[in-house]
Amino acid sequence: MYFALGVALALSAVIPATRAGSAPVARSLMPAAQTIEEYVRGYFADAPIMIDVARCESRFRQFDKDGSVHRGEINPKDVGVMQVNEFYHSKTADKLDLDLYTIEGNLSYAKYLFEKEGTTPWLSSSPCWGKENQIARK
Repeated sequence: MYFALGVALALSAVIPATRAGSAPVARSLMPAAQTIEEYVRGYFADAPIMIDVARCESRFRQFDKDGSVHRGEINPKDVGVMQVNEFYHSKTADKLDLDLYTIEGNLSYAKYLFEKEGTTPWLSSSPCWGKENQIARK
């Protein structure tokens, strides 16, 4: 039994996670000593409103304690630190070769959305990050 578990764990390290699973395990390029919050702050240093959005949307969580991708409390289709909605955005993310289940892909897609639409995709959390900071793009 322990041998089978060991083999399964070893295979999970070399076989890429799929998007179909409810709890994908993603490899990250993020430095191990860095927290998700530090990574988000560095990534969006030029767009501080997006740091506030991440804080409000996920409290800087990309993954839950069990290692699964963090999902929205109200809408479980919202994933990761930026709570990007799978239903609306997974096809475009796939076309851009971005994996919403990794910290890098989630932030990259959020940056793409922000550059295209401003903070509009995150309006539902604007009472937290502040409507006065809202940046809408058309």
